[in-house]
Amino acid sequence: MTTQESPVLITETLNFPRPKGLNWTTTVALIALHIGAIAALFMFSWTAFWVTVFLYWMTIGLGISMGYHRLHTHRGYKCPLWFEYFLAVCGALTLEGGPLFWVAVHRVHHQKSDQEGDPHSPKDGFFWAHMGWIIFGEGNHNNTKLMGKYAPDLAKHRFYRELTNWHWVPLVILSVILLAIGGLPMMLWGTCVRVVFGLHATWLVNSATHMWGGRRFATRDDSRNNWWVAALTFGEGWHNNHHAHPTSVRHGLAWYELDHSWILANILKSVGLVWDLKVAKVDSQLVQEREAA
Repeated sequence: MTTQESPVLITETLNFPRPKGLNWTTTVALIALHIGAIAALFMFSWTAFWVTVFLYWMTIGLGISMGYHRLHTHRGYKCPLWFEYFLAVCGALTLEGGPLFWVAVHRVHHQKSDQEGDPHSPKDGFFWAHMGWIIFGEGNHNNTKLMGKYAPDLAKHRFYRELTNWHWVPLVILSVILLAIGGLPMMLWGTCVRVVFGLHATWLVNSATHMWGGRRFATRDDSRNNWWVAALTFGEGWHNNHHAHPTSVRHGLAWYELDHSWILANILKSVGLVWDLKVAKVDSQLVQEREAA
């Protein structure tokens, strides 16, 4: 098996800072969002629900899967700069940090996956990998100078630097719009429920897909293919496939591994919005033999 290297641009030795102590800003924000999400359950409406589903696809499907992950981090395809920027704004709406922060953390994760220096490995416990690494210590969300060392390709753009510094602003604007058009129920569903569900779904890629599932490729880490995480994250759960072929925009390599983002990428390619899709070249017979084993 030949592993494709991700186009990680590093300007110095990787040594991502280890969080120390409780990050009160992050913790208070997460508590408030979870309280809001629970309150939303008592204000259910179908309109708010379907708006939330659409926003979930727009932020996790487009923003995280197609944007932050497969494009900004791994450069799995090419597209116009304005579309890159649009996907980055969608990613910021998840409250997972700005593009420089998200890309830097994920590139370090690939370099140090399940080794010393991995920002979120389950070797330090499920809770740590899932959310402990976020709520303990300095988040570095606004440290564009440090994050730029791991993502110098993005740091060249003032847009990405400013969006990283002000990553929470798009969510505030969206929340105000939701409140204005649908009142408190719409805001609680479209912001709190969506953000909380999206955070945990994304965090499951860090935790669950390094603990449970099948391993098609003998990667140097503990990455695994997990179908239910893939279902929640538009294909991100085929994590062992991804770690074996990081630059591939296609994560679901077998016919039964549903990868919504790969399907979307082909649709966007058909209309000329994206091009030069990088796809892992894996023999179908080999996939079947490894699955049978």
